[in-house]
Amino acid sequence: MATEGRTEERGPWARFRHSPFFPATVIVLIAAAAAGLFAGSYTYAMANPTPHRIPTAVTADPVSQVKQADFVQGMEDALDTSLELRRYDSYAAARDAVEEQRVFAILWPRGDGAALDVSGASGATVAQLLAETAPKVGAAIKVPVAVTDVNPLQRGDPRGLALFYITLAAVILGFVGAIQLNVNARDLNPSERIAFILALAALGGFAICAAVDWGLGALRLPFAESWFILSLTMFTTGMVFTMFNTLFGRWAMIPTWGLMVILGNPSSGGAVSWPLLPSPLGVIGRWLPPGASVNAQHTAVYFGRHQHIFPFAVLAAWAAVSTAVFWVWRHRHPGGRELSDRLVDEPRT
Repeated sequence: MATEGRTEERGPWARFRHSPFFPATVIVLIAAAAAGLFAGSYTYAMANPTPHRIPTAVTADPVSQVKQADFVQGMEDALDTSLELRRYDSYAAARDAVEEQRVFAILWPRGDGAALDVSGASGATVAQLLAETAPKVGAAIKVPVAVTDVNPLQRGDPRGLALFYITLAAVILGFVGAIQLNVNARDLNPSERIAFILALAALGGFAICAAVDWGLGALRLPFAESWFILSLTMFTTGMVFTMFNTLFGRWAMIPTWGLMVILGNPSSGGAVSWPLLPSPLGVIGRWLPPGASVNAQHTAVYFGRHQHIFPFAVLAAWAAVSTAVFWVWRHRHPGGRELSDRLVDEPRT
């Protein structure tokens, strides 16, 4: 039996399994699969954005003045989607719904025609689709339609992508920084590791804000709030990697990359507004750190008086759970001086 065991251990698979070629092969296969998933997820989410439903406010004025039913039906046919009409008693109430990001547009009568007020800041692609389609539908039913962007994007960010880019930087640099701490500062104890990830997050968030606002002038940021959001995002993603590193060791990059980059960024609503995302992504994105960060940052920049607690709660929950898992199972983390010190001291006792 012992001879058979030694023979089996010297077999081709056993030799390959214990050679440096095995992990190299696994990494090549995983990286290749990740490349396909990366391309597929972004293409699925962003290549052909199509609205599924667009929440639209309607004032309580008589619908006969604007042929509302004909116009809505024409818009739905042209966009191949549905306008989710929400009635409000006044235009002021409808505008408040736009500021609360409950609706993307307001349909209301004006003179002998109709007015469609869109909100570019709520979603540039949605606003563009509505602005291009509404006049054509109005001409078809012989009702002039005036389109106005009542909440446009900032001049330095005409396509509304800058917020996505700064969030992407915070997400990726957050966990890449944690990876570098793990590689180059391996002897950090658990509390020290958390402190340095926190320091990285604070400095990184400040650097992103300073570069985009003070350096490039691309966005006018509410600096303190944007800094806090980006720093919280970087800390969260750094701790998510640290948690996975504790649970899965050297393979921690796989779930981190999958959660944050392959799934989280395409579903964040930063590059493509949530109404234009495939339905599952539009739902999932709000509960992941990239989507929560985009949501909080977008509201801070364009709807500052109507900030919501939900995206901050999502980021805080991910950060708290990740930190708690790391702390409870810190003895499993492949770093720190405490374990090595114990191993050195034990023989002396």
